[in-house]
Amino acid sequence: MKPSPLFTFFLLSLIFFYTAPSAVSLTCRPTELTPCAGAILYSLPPSDACCTKLREQRPCLCQYKKDPSLQGYVNSKNSKKVATACGVPTPSC
Repeated sequence: MKPSPLFTFFLLSLIFFYTAPSAVSLTCRPTELTPCAGAILYSLPPSDACCTKLREQRPCLCQYKKDPSLQGYVNSKNSKKVATACGVPTPSC
C-alpha cells in the first residue's frame, strides 16, 4: 500500500524540522579580530576579512569594551574608524 501524499508531506516536514541546522552560537574570541590589527594599530584601510570578522564579533564588542586588557583597542579612535568603514555601529554599552 502506497502512503498518501499528505502523509508523505507530513513525514518529510517532520524530518526536515528535526534535522534542520540550529543557529550557530557565537564564541567571543578577541583573536578573531586579528585581521583588523593593521587597520586599528596603523590606520590602514580595513580589509574585507577584517570587516567580516568585525560583523561576526559585533555581539561581543560590549564584552571587549569592559575587558581592561582590550578596552584601549576597542575604544581607540582608529577602532571607531574601522567600525565606521565596515558599517558596524559602535555599541552603546
